[in-house]
Formats: sequence, structure tokens, C-alpha cells
Amino acid sequence: MDQILKRIEEFERRQQSLLHVYQALSKQIDDLMWYQKVGDMASIDKITFIGPPPANPLAQSPQDRGNPLKIEAYTFAPRNAEAGRKYPLLVFVHGGVHANFASGSANIVRELLKQGYIIIAPEYRGSTGYGERFYEYIDYGGLENEDVWEARNWMVDNEPLVDADRVGILGWSHGGMITLMNLFNHPESYKVGYAGVPVSDLVARMGYKTEGYRQLFSAGYHIGKTAYEDVQEYRRRSPAWNAGKLETPLLIHTSTNDEDVNVLEVEHLIKSLKAYGKDFEYKIYDNAPGGHVFNRIDTKLARESRAEIYAFLARHLDPPCPLDQA
Repeated sequence: MDQILKRIEEFERRQQSLLHVYQALSKQIDDLMWYQKVGDMASIDKITFIGPPPANPLAQSPQDRGNPLKIEAYTFAPRNAEAGRKYPLLVFVHGGVHANFASGSANIVRELLKQGYIIIAPEYRGSTGYGERFYEYIDYGGLENEDVWEARNWMVDNEPLVDADRVGILGWSHGGMITLMNLFNHPESYKVGYAGVPVSDLVARMGYKTEGYRQLFSAGYHIGKTAYEDVQEYRRRSPAWNAGKLETPLLIHTSTNDEDVNVLEVEHLIKSLKAYGKDFEYKIYDNAPGGHVFNRIDTKLARESRAEIYAFLARHLDPPCPLDQA
């Protein structure tokens, strides 16, 4: 029996290794797809910046222990951007739990570029396509937020086209959660934020998700405890429990039929923001076609919803060619 169990464990380890090989290949393909999908209108680059050391330095190799993490990010700038002129910056945060900035977001990137935004999209710790070690650096609701903030700082410090006084942030799902936590933790760094269908309450989320999902968080290389064992840690990482920190203009969208982020999470966030007397905008769509991705697809409703987002961002970031002129 021991031999059988050992063989099963070895098989599972090999499966996991093969998964990371596949994800790395998929990411390399996606890197090329970005040029195909937006290269006609954007100058595209992939840069490397520095984020905080891992929460668990033992996850690093002995030679690397305690060093800041090296993190990659996509940057996009309109091809017609003029040298010497300043443009607004958007930090575009991908979702997860484990995922990356895939070229499936090209429709939104094109719409933003057309309005004259410069974009940085960080592949924060835990993103896929960068190997098993980077995957296991995940710190959901923790240091990943600082990775995204450091991406913002890199762009402000290194891209002469960026107007440091016109920086916004947006994301959907897990990316919406990171957007919220960046606004809460670094209000001085952003003029505006948009959170679409944002993960908002990890305590509630652990209650309605599957055991397999919960294990992503209680894994030894991650939080290491369940919400039952350390509810305060899960609250600390949840936007709904940090709502009192909001100081930045914010728009939130969600839908009642979201099959991934149940509307109850976002309702908790909205109620918390109201309880603190915060000034923000929100819209709860009723059974929007597409559910979790309702305003990222190619329906009439999706385009109308994105128009609402772009109008809100433009009020605070003043892009050179807002949607009504694009």
C-alpha cells in the first residue's frame, strides 16, 4: 500500500510539473498574440520590475532568499502618442485566483488605447506562465496588491509620456479586488478606480465555494490556514472589511447572476461603503447576459456598460480622445 501511495504522489507531482510547462508555453504564445491583436495601434513592451520579497522567504532558493521578487508586466502606449506630451495611465489588473493578462482582454485594451490611455498590466506573484516557484509565491489579498502598486510606480518613474497626476486603476473579479485594495492602501497614488464584479469578502466566499477552491488558500505555500482557523486573516484580505479606507472616486459594477463572484459579496462591499458614508458609484445589473463576464464580451449591453466605465474614468483622467470623440 505504501508503494502505491508513493507512486500516486509521484504521478501527481509530475502532472503538476507538466501543467506549469504547458502554462509557460501558453504564455509565450499569448505574448505573440498581443502584437497581432493590438500591434497596429500600440507600442508594446514587456518589462521587469521589482516587488516585495515573498511573504515566506523559505520559498526562495538559498541564494535568492530575502531578495525582492522580479515581476513582469505588459506596457501599451498609443502609436500616435506625441513625444513631450503627457498622457493618463491606467493600471489594468488581471483576474485569478491563478491566471495572467491574456490576450482575451484585447478588445478592452484597444478601446482604452483609442481614447489615448497608456496602460501597464502587471503579472503579479501567483500569475501563471512563469513556473511553479512563481505560482507558489501567491499572496491573494496580500503582497500581490503591492506588486500592482509597484507596477504603477515603475511606469510613473520610467515612462516620460505618463502624467503622474492622472493615474487610474481598473480590474475585474480578482483584479477588481486588487483594484479596491490598491485604492484603500494607496489613495494618494490614484485619481480613480473601477472594480468590475470584484471579489469582496473572502470569509463569505470560503463558505459558498468548493473544497478544492478553499484548498488554494489554505495550501502550505499560501495562507496556510482555513477561514475557520483564522477568520481575521481572511477579513484582513477582504475589501468589504476595509471599506472605511476609501478616499478615491470609485465605480463598481456587478450582476445578480454572476456564477463566480456571488452578488452577496459585492452587496456586502456596497453596504460597508455606505455605512462609512463613502462617496462612490455602483450599478447592480439584473441577470445580465454573460454573468461573470457580462460587460467584457461583445454584446450590446457589454458595450453600453463599458461606455459607462469609460465616461467615469474620463471625468477624472481627462484622456485626449474620450469615448464620445474616439
